[in-house]
Amino acid sequence: MGIKRYELTEVQWQRIAPLLPGKVGDAGRSGTDNRMFVNGCLWVLRSGAHWKDLPERYGKWKTVHRRFSRWCHAGVWEKVFETLTADRNNQYLMLDSTIVRTHQQAASGKGGPKIRRWGVLEVV
Repeated sequence: MGIKRYELTEVQWQRIAPLLPGKVGDAGRSGTDNRMFVNGCLWVLRSGAHWKDLPERYGKWKTVHRRFSRWCHAGVWEKVFETLTADRNNQYLMLDSTIVRTHQQAASGKGGPKIRRWGVLEVV
């Protein structure tokens, strides 16, 4: 069976595997399958689905979400991001404004919308 839609290729996995905690030789508990966990996180983040909708092949959604949160607080994802962006030939990473989410009330700002024509000073 080939690579599924939201999963890492072998080249991508080899690039980030050394950066992740839970591998053999690290202090503490080793992750059962870091690659499956990362693929599960990517599935949720790329599909936009809720954690509860995570397919069973990635494990229990609550466990994956808890581990994802722990890695967020530990700065693991930032370390991976910094390493990938430092590579000038990086072909693995792309940011798109469609993945940047904001709270629904952030659309108009404080005090509601202010209509402003271009070239006209805003009256406060």
